[in-house]
Amino acid sequence: MIFGGNMKYAIIGGTGVYSLGGNVKEVSLETPYGIIDFSIMEKDDKEIIFLPRHGKDHSRPPHLVNYLGNMWALKEYGVEFVFSTVAVGSTRSDIVPGDLVLLRDFLDFTKSRPMTFYDGSSGVVHVSMKEPYCSMLCDKILKTINLRDDTIYVCTEGPRFETAAEISFYRQIGGDVVGMTNVPEVVLAKELSMCYCAVGVVTNMCTGLVNVEATGSEIIAIVKDRKEELTNLFVDIILKGDLVTDACSCRSSLIRV
Repeated sequence: MIFGGNMKYAIIGGTGVYSLGGNVKEVSLETPYGIIDFSIMEKDDKEIIFLPRHGKDHSRPPHLVNYLGNMWALKEYGVEFVFSTVAVGSTRSDIVPGDLVLLRDFLDFTKSRPMTFYDGSSGVVHVSMKEPYCSMLCDKILKTINLRDDTIYVCTEGPRFETAAEISFYRQIGGDVVGMTNVPEVVLAKELSMCYCAVGVVTNMCTGLVNVEATGSEIIAIVKDRKEELTNLFVDIILKGDLVTDACSCRSSLIRV
């Protein structure tokens, strides 16, 4: 892999997070996995890339998101630090819709997605998951906003929601919130030695915890309600200019055998 460019920053938005504001230009970047479209906001001599995970028109369901293309494009453009937003459901009565949660670990129950850049063509390469999410970026977020820490994320295949039995199982094994998009995204960021963090927006209580399930419009409304706060949070952290690449283990996670 050969990448170029100066140090840049990225915000990956899930459901409903599309507006950055400011001086924005559109870019289409060709990758080995297809063309990836994203926007770039220039502010205070910094370039902040916004990448809509599901595509510009929100047309790709979770199991068909171009995770490989998305992450490759960010790295190829020169991104070192990635802030991600994910919509999640709660398995716990003390985590409710509208809450923000900081992801620290995950349980992977996906089934059919491409999961790695290392398919054997570059030899056998493993990636350490001792620290899935960048501790340095997580610390910056915790110092900037009050939100729930130490959240364990369960990733399911989608696009269907989970059964009540599945949710009961996920809760028993330690899962706090459930979503469909953070894996393999977090793994691919680690493979590409990028600092990566993710904040979950709790949009609903999971199946079996309430009598009436949330509607699509209700989920979108909750994300829309929190998106400006999260986007501003990420931008503020970036503009402070104190992010460094030697304060975490993100660039020493690959194990070649």
